[in-house]
Order: sequence, then structure tokens, then C-alpha cells
Amino acid sequence: MNEPTMNRRTFLSTTATLAALTTLPRRAPAAPSANSKLNIAGIGIGGMGAGNLRNLESENIVALCDVDPDYAAKTIKAYPNAKVWTDYREMLEKQKDIDAVVIATPDHTHAVISMAAMRAGKHVYCQKPLCHDIHEARTLAAASREHKVVTQMGIQGHSMESLRIICEWIAAGAIGEVREVDAWCSLSYYPWGHASWSSKWDKRPTETPAVPEKLNWDLWLGPAPQRSYHPAYHPRTWRCWWDFGNGMMGDRGAHTIDPIFTALKLGMPTRIEATSCGNNAEIHPLSAIVTFQFPARQGMPPVKMTWYEGTRPPLPEGVQKPDEIGEREGGAVIKGTKGMLTCGVYGNSPRLLPESLMQSFQRPAKTLARVKGGHEADWVQAIKNGKQAGANFEYSGPLTEVCLLGNIAIRMDARIEYDAATMKVTNLPAANKHVRCEPRKGWEI
Repeated sequence: MNEPTMNRRTFLSTTATLAALTTLPRRAPAAPSANSKLNIAGIGIGGMGAGNLRNLESENIVALCDVDPDYAAKTIKAYPNAKVWTDYREMLEKQKDIDAVVIATPDHTHAVISMAAMRAGKHVYCQKPLCHDIHEARTLAAASREHKVVTQMGIQGHSMESLRIICEWIAAGAIGEVREVDAWCSLSYYPWGHASWSSKWDKRPTETPAVPEKLNWDLWLGPAPQRSYHPAYHPRTWRCWWDFGNGMMGDRGAHTIDPIFTALKLGMPTRIEATSCGNNAEIHPLSAIVTFQFPARQGMPPVKMTWYEGTRPPLPEGVQKPDEIGEREGGAVIKGTKGMLTCGVYGNSPRLLPESLMQSFQRPAKTLARVKGGHEADWVQAIKNGKQAGANFEYSGPLTEVCLLGNIAIRMDARIEYDAATMKVTNLPAANKHVRCEPRKGWEI
């Protein structure tokens, strides 16, 4: 497949405004009646996918697919009328009544499954982050246009009213001109793996335990390089391994950067610099600080955005306590010439600082359309109405690309210069192996 290219104008148009993201595509996909129910399949249903399906129970859940039926057993039991599959390829080929799929597998398989579903003419809801490398982000965005399907990435904050409030307040000049942003997630993968299930391994384990009886390990690996099964990877702890996950940048960054990306119309950064602790070729770091430099765009000045993971940013001037900004686990502070806007992990609970600004600010009119019923409902209604969902792949692809660029800087432990038009790191050629990773044979998209 030819690499899709994206110039500056395309980047700006994909992030123009929330309103633009929800207009009709040039040729809308065929839509069912607004009163009919969609037939939905879940792929990867043992974790977050189970929650997505619960939020879609107003529709017909007709198929369930997971490489580990034991891990997915609770979800399978919840939908006794749904057909059960292990291999999504077989499901897409043989079960013809599916209208749309929800994908909540590990990060490294998002792209190959999303692509297969779109080629089969299915609408796609894919959990964040959209994919595992930048080439995949570009390719999925292009494919969603080509196949004329309705897509959505699972960043639920994008459908909240709070994101629209942030956009409206900034557009109304509440905090003046913005040149600097801090965003963070104070959580860490240390000990490597999510805390409550953490593993003892800080490098690839050498033990080769037997693969669980019902787990299709080769299918779980998908496009990732071959390695032996180990519980250090599955279930749940895959996210801290570079071959499978996108770390905290992909996990929480996709959520917390989302309202910043939208409200400030950021597009692509030109320079990204990272420093980290505990990072190596196998695992994500204990903590990291990543600084993005975004150029001027659409009448807005250049912006420096600093991402902190496994730690918190310094308190802004005039702020005395950490609980005055964001939330304990994460959030953002958008710094303007007139004041600051702070919000939580998902863009929730926005407020202005100092408090005197919050009290004196005259709220602008609500100019952006609100979503009714939540993020999954936004996707369903877009399918039925022949529109695109708010976090469609043409929006979420570039957002994911920003997060992936942060991870490339972390992996290189250096400053990288990025040319978005050619999709290349220009100052460190070795970094480009992370822009487009080499999949296992047979797993190309």
C-alpha cells in the first residue's frame, strides 16, 4: 500500500473546529434507519471492550471475539445470543449480519483489525490509542475516507460538554493568547505493569511457561515480533512493553491532550524533546518529561506543550497547592496572557485561574453542538444519521500521531525534529524505524 501523505493544510483542516468534525463527509456511508438497531460485534472483550459493549446495549450485540475465551468468559456469558469467535478474520468473513465493530484489543493490534473491518465495510469504534506507529495512524485515517465508514476512537472526554466549554472559553479570549501548556499523568507503570497486577520483570523474561489452553498466542501477537508467551505480557500488563503498548503517553496522553489539541488547533509539532527515568529497549519508563514545540497556526502563536508522566509539573505562579490544578492523577493547565484554564484527566471540570477571573468572566454562548448519550452513542447516531462521529479517525489519527511522536522522543532519549509532510524525523534518521515499524510477515496493513 502506498504511504498516505499529509501536508500542512490537511493537518490544519483535520483539527479546525469541533463543528467541522461532525459535518457530513463528501459521500456519506449508507446508513440504517434512525429507528433501527445496529448489529454490533466486539473484538477484544475481556477488559475495556466489555464496558464499551455495556454502553451499546441499546443496539444488537450479535458477535463476540477474543483470542482468550477464558479471560473474556464473563462478557461471553453476558450475551448468550451472540456468536462467539476466536479469530476476527474468520468472524468478518463468515458472519454477514455485522454492521459495526468495537475494537478493544492491545494497542499493537488496533490498526490491523481496524483495517480489516473497514475493508469489510464495517463501521469501527477503536479504543485509544488508535494504533502503534505513525504510518498506521496515517493509513487508518486515509482508509476511513476510502471506505466511507463511520469511525470513532475511544476517548470519551471528546463527547463531554466540558471539552466544548474549554473550546468556547478559549475562543472567547477568557485567558488571552496561549503560548504554553502543561499536561500530566502522575501515575507510573512501576513496578512494570499496572500497579494492582504488576509484574516483577524489568526486562524480557527468559522463562517459557506453557501457553494457557484456550489462548491463541500467535493471534494475540499479531503484527508484533515473535516471542514466547509469558504472563508478564498477558493478561493486562502488555501496555508497559514497547512491542505491544504505547505507555502512559498513549494510555492517558490521548485523553488529556485531546481538549488541548482541539481547542488550540495544534496540528503537528516540529520539535519534540524528552528525558526519562527507567526507560530501555523493552519497557516504557518509570517517568518522563516530553516537550512539544508547535508552530503558529490559524492566527494563533507558537505553543510549547510539556507532558509529564509518572510525575507532576511545577505549580504555576500564584498556585499554592497541587489540588488547585487538574486532578490528583492528571490534568492540564493552559496558560494565557490573561490567566489560566485548568481541567482534569478527560478535560472535565474546567475552571479559570485565578479565582477572580473565574468569577468575573462572562460565559459565552454555547456555539458548539453537544453530544447526547455519551461517546458510544455519538458513534451510533453518526452511523444512523450518515454523519461522522466527533473523534473519527481523521481527527484521532493526528491526535494519536502527537502521542506517538512523544514516545519516539522518549525511546531516542533525545530531541527530534519532525517534518510532518514527509512523515520523517530529520535530525536522527535512526528514529524513523519507530515512525513505521516492521510488522511480522503476513500482518501488514
